[in-house]
Amino acid sequence: MRLLTLPVTLIVLAVLLYLLFAVVRRSGTASRRDVGGPARWEADTVMENGWTLIVVRKVAPGRNGPVELTRQTVRAIADNDPDWDERYREGMLEARNRVSTLEIENG
Repeated sequence: MRLLTLPVTLIVLAVLLYLLFAVVRRSGTASRRDVGGPARWEADTVMENGWTLIVVRKVAPGRNGPVELTRQTVRAIADNDPDWDERYREGMLEARNRVSTLEIENG
């Protein structure tokens, strides 16, 4: 009986590892299935906790609207900053330049 314990343990371990790998792999492809077209970069503004964040995000069309794939923060501006307008315009210009660069790099 002891002779069979090691092979049975190894088989059970191999099956568990295979199932774990299958679950992880399936969850990754499920998120890719939600994307329904080519991704594009865009400049955006996010307001949260008293800050205005100018971000560049990579989005793709999905079944339930755009799916954000990644995000880069270009500039954070405090909402009570006296030079908010000027900083916002500069940040959006920088974000649009970054979008152009990223689109060129992604070809």
